[in-house]
Amino acid sequence: MPDARPQATADDATLTVDELSARVGMTVRTLRFYAGRGLIPPPVRRGRVGYYGPEHIARLDLVRELQAHGFNLSAIEGYLDRIPADATPQDIALHRTLLTPWMRDLPETLDRAALVRRTGRELTDDEIEMLIALGVVEPTPDEDVFQVATAHLSLGVELLELDLPVDAVLDVGRIFSEHGRALAEELTEVFRTKVWPHYRDSGGPPEHIQQLVERFKPVTIQGLVIAYERAVGETQRDTIRRSRAKPPRR
Repeated sequence: MPDARPQATADDATLTVDELSARVGMTVRTLRFYAGRGLIPPPVRRGRVGYYGPEHIARLDLVRELQAHGFNLSAIEGYLDRIPADATPQDIALHRTLLTPWMRDLPETLDRAALVRRTGRELTDDEIEMLIALGVVEPTPDEDVFQVATAHLSLGVELLELDLPVDAVLDVGRIFSEHGRALAEELTEVFRTKVWPHYRDSGGPPEHIQQLVERFKPVTIQGLVIAYERAVGETQRDTIRRSRAKPPRR
């Protein structure tokens, strides 16, 4: 399928592949591999020499940012495919600016002994399975070595200390995952169609836009907490009303 993205213009494209390599800190071989996978558009040809411009630099900077956050090549391709075909280098740079505040903290690699020290308690195999089910801990190919979302580890330990049944913890993890994904998708759509255009059209520098996004995230999370607390209260009141409405047993 031909590449539908607009190619760099002759006026913008001034870098040879060697100059682009030095500019973005990637080898020429890597750049050609990425071009073959469609991560960057074709260069502008002048005779037998291809030239690259700001769009190539912006896309490669975004690729590097995604890699730093643990995205594999397939995930990077999927992310770039969702960027509009007419995106300018400034639009692509804005993707990179907006990306970091929404990313989870990168996981730490801990062996079992380090994980025990970090939690401050001995961990049975079942408890580790619970942490895995909650998405706090992920196994690795190495025995007793884990990828740990340390920012959420204390929450996982608190759930362990409640001494809940294993199946209850698994259900909690499933509910969080399913409803969290649905909320994220809807909020992302609101952000993409209403919040982002507002920030972009404001004409502010990327640093200012990033500050606004960093404030938007905690406000959104607090809004979810308030909505959840309100829903729990309403559910409890409905339960009490239903129990009172039941006819007495004879």
